[in-house]
Amino acid sequence: MCGFAGFVGEAYGSGNPEALLSSMAQAIAHRGPDGQGVFASPGIGLAHVRLSIVGLSDGQQPMTDADGRFTIVFNGEIFNYVELRDELKARGITFRTGSDTEVLLQLYATHGEACLSRLNGDYAFAIWDHRERRLMLARDRMGVRPLFYTEHNGSLYFASEIKALLEVPGIEAELDPIALDQIFTLWAPIPPRTAFKGIFELEPGHLMIAGNDRTETRPYWVLDFPNARDRTETDQGAMEEELRALLTDATRLRMRADVPVGAYLSGGLDSSLIVALAAPMALNGLNTFSVTFDNAEHDESAFQVQVAEALGTRHRAVASGSADIAASFPDVIRFTERPVLRTAPAPLYRLSALVRDAGMKVVLTGEGADEVFAGYDIFREASVRRFCARQPGSKMRPHLFRKLYPYLPGLKQQSAEYLAAFFGAGNDTADDPLFSHRPRFRSTAAAKIFYSDDLRTTLGTYDAAEELASRLPANFGRWHPLHQAQYLESRFLLPGYILSSQGDRMAMAHGIEGRFPFLDHRLVEFASRLAPGMKLKGLDEKHILRRVAKDMLPDVIAKRPKQPYRAPDSRSFAGNNEQAYVGEMLGEQAISASGLFNPRAVAKLHQKCRTQPVSGFRDNAAFVGILSTQLWLKGFSRCAADGNQSIRNAAY
Repeated sequence: MCGFAGFVGEAYGSGNPEALLSSMAQAIAHRGPDGQGVFASPGIGLAHVRLSIVGLSDGQQPMTDADGRFTIVFNGEIFNYVELRDELKARGITFRTGSDTEVLLQLYATHGEACLSRLNGDYAFAIWDHRERRLMLARDRMGVRPLFYTEHNGSLYFASEIKALLEVPGIEAELDPIALDQIFTLWAPIPPRTAFKGIFELEPGHLMIAGNDRTETRPYWVLDFPNARDRTETDQGAMEEELRALLTDATRLRMRADVPVGAYLSGGLDSSLIVALAAPMALNGLNTFSVTFDNAEHDESAFQVQVAEALGTRHRAVASGSADIAASFPDVIRFTERPVLRTAPAPLYRLSALVRDAGMKVVLTGEGADEVFAGYDIFREASVRRFCARQPGSKMRPHLFRKLYPYLPGLKQQSAEYLAAFFGAGNDTADDPLFSHRPRFRSTAAAKIFYSDDLRTTLGTYDAAEELASRLPANFGRWHPLHQAQYLESRFLLPGYILSSQGDRMAMAHGIEGRFPFLDHRLVEFASRLAPGMKLKGLDEKHILRRVAKDMLPDVIAKRPKQPYRAPDSRSFAGNNEQAYVGEMLGEQAISASGLFNPRAVAKLHQKCRTQPVSGFRDNAAFVGILSTQLWLKGFSRCAADGNQSIRNAAY
């Protein structure tokens, strides 16, 4: 697990390309504290920072093959590198190192672009062909590892994080107002757009070919589901056995490392199941790590301790009180490189620091299970909304909404009419491709009430949700509604927010690599073929996964209802917790200077959140979103100093 940067073309503005590459590498040194290297040749420059996990003594990069034709920089892991190396050895290929980097390099030398179909891993990499003078960039199927790029003065620049691109003379940070509006609707920009105007991300499952004055980007893997009318496998016993075997093997592969591997443990089904599989594979015992909170609404420590004791792990936890979240939030935004609507990344930032302080570099996590096996409340909510839509006048059906959110006790006392209105039952047409997510998008977009007139003018009639709908695949309408909802989560929110703002960025801020067994592409493809009822059976989410877990976990964990990971939002900055920077960022001068939000409305919101607990989603999302945007501007952009004119001049 590492970070890299580079360029194809001429390093304009730098008479010393090696110095530029070193500067780009230094900007992302937190990703690779164990080593740094650069390679420069006419028309190409590559830089790398290393977190040594596999091939500790001989995996330095950039790495060139023995023939001198290909040079690689690589971020991530190829988990099946042992099997691939054996195959290549059988073809007569010899290896100089024990690293997965060399395996990937030789696999590309042997198979070219087709090597991507052979990889089981979380990766982003760049390979330069010296003979053809051509670069290939690639990113893993689910988007675990990041890769960004931009064109400047006729050259292509790329990096694992945008910070490195900002080291290039002439590349400056400017907020993209369309991306901001997408965040304030969808929680994340629609790829390839990023928060930075003119800087893009390579989408998950895509490759880019650059060289000879042209650039081409295309997918090499797509997430697909069967047509709703097609028969799917219904032998549940056989499918459970296949799932158990796949998940066990996915965990086994992700335990491969030349350093100890630990695991995150939330106390829920997903991470507990991964710990149950990993613990017997850890020869010297398994270390587990958790976040705890100082309020019962968010804290799961009792379940964490129960699992750790049952499975015999060495367990550590980091407390994340509201004051801790507020203190670390500016650093969080520096590493996410985008505004966010929730404080949830902050405790995970602190958690990765705990792992680092424990002397470890690698952790397994349970992320991905909710997307792959339909565990989120939004899937159940959409099912109930469709059920209610078939009898919109029913007084009984809306009561089902109470069963969806047992961790929100306020819903228990509400009337059927209130519940139907709150969840938008009957407001959306069932053939709307975004049916499952419309309530979330509407609720999030309500925070736009704090936009400035200038930003509204810039955006005009732009609709982020409609752009998302236009990006859906041609066969989307033929999928089962559950699969449609899963696609929206897996293809957009998972890589755009969960794996980036809460995953890679928070872990790599402290040089920690997260590994995700549930996102093994074999497991994802298996789950996509399952009948919807095997994943969501009535209101029983992750049904088949619970069946697999029942003999491996304490009964209370295997049957425990989903409790989504959340953290205190605006209350983290209220009262005695308020840091000095909050008043500065939300003050009239800073808000007016950015030109993005209405100073008077923001002042009222700030005062409200200071003096009383705010429970509404709109105000919490708005507060965190506005504060994080202002922090982003201060940390990256000159927009705030330029005044409203920068917003008026923004174009899309």
